[in-house]
Amino acid sequence: MAIWDKLRGELVDIIEWLDDTRDTMVWRFPRYENEIKYGAKLIVRESQAAAFINEGALADLFLQPGTFTLETKNLPILATLRAWKYGFESPFKAEVYFVNTRTFTDRKWGTKNPIMMRDPEFGPVRLRAFGSFAIKVQDVAVFLRNVVGTGQRFTVDEIGEQLRDMMVARFADVIGESKIPVLDMAANQDELGNFLTTRMRDDFATFGLQLVKLVVENISLPPEVEQALDTRTKMGVIGDLSRYTQFQAAEAMRDAAKNPGGIAGAGVGFGAGMAMANQMGAAMAGSAGVGTPPPVPGAAAPQQTAYFVALEGQQKGPFTVEQLRSEISAGRVQRSTLAWKNGMANWTAIEQLPDLASLFANVPPPLPPNH
Repeated sequence: MAIWDKLRGELVDIIEWLDDTRDTMVWRFPRYENEIKYGAKLIVRESQAAAFINEGALADLFLQPGTFTLETKNLPILATLRAWKYGFESPFKAEVYFVNTRTFTDRKWGTKNPIMMRDPEFGPVRLRAFGSFAIKVQDVAVFLRNVVGTGQRFTVDEIGEQLRDMMVARFADVIGESKIPVLDMAANQDELGNFLTTRMRDDFATFGLQLVKLVVENISLPPEVEQALDTRTKMGVIGDLSRYTQFQAAEAMRDAAKNPGGIAGAGVGFGAGMAMANQMGAAMAGSAGVGTPPPVPGAAAPQQTAYFVALEGQQKGPFTVEQLRSEISAGRVQRSTLAWKNGMANWTAIEQLPDLASLFANVPPPLPPNH
């Protein structure tokens, strides 16, 4: 069997790779003792490259698709051939690696632990993010030397963990240096992904890879912070809290009226429930500091407060506040002039009445004696 395997390996002169997987990046062509027949045909398809390894060193690369005849003029580094006494053209020892150069899409990344950052609006926050990225082999020689090794098959998952860790570390550096608020990052995820793609290309080039596209699918805060944001949003939507409270009270009373065991069951009924809701709403509106409504159109103006004053030993009036202002300006009413209105127990000097004391703001006090 060993002799037959060797002969069968020499008779096969087509070297190609038909990839039936979706995750293989590099595949080594199997040959008996790594002997390749001189004059064999190498087929390199679209999105493929072929590399020849001689005695552990990279010898030749075929980076363009096509069919190539493996002979001395095409493989100058492998010009030294071994003799073959059975009539075949002299074979040479080499390993052929096929490299998949297509774009590997939908690779996932995400933060294992929250990233600590200082947000200008929320202060110190813990941030999580996740998304996807796409890569492809850019430099075949660098990729084979620095990543692949000597295995029969190399898949994208074998380097996936390393790339994800590198991306998360770079993501933390970028958002920490940018000082961009969390809400702005969440609102501009596409722009952030493009920016990160540019910043990380050199890191991927170290492995012979190209970061084709990076997508930020989600940026999130801890649940308690998101709940606080939701509460703030609700307050902004609600607007007038007193009216919202009235509405909620009315809704609660309506539900109770519909419940057989609630207010309706006690004989009060739906109408009584709504009446109680209105009363509750009015009380809540008063506690919330809602002002007096404006006058009803066409109704008489509210009556102004009337004051009586004592002038020259006689009762004069009644005067409105504006009429008293005119009397003070004319000098007929002084600070010590006594005044009275309905509800007062005694006559009191005008300067001691809070409603009228301000009328003397622009009137100088009496001159001191001997002046």
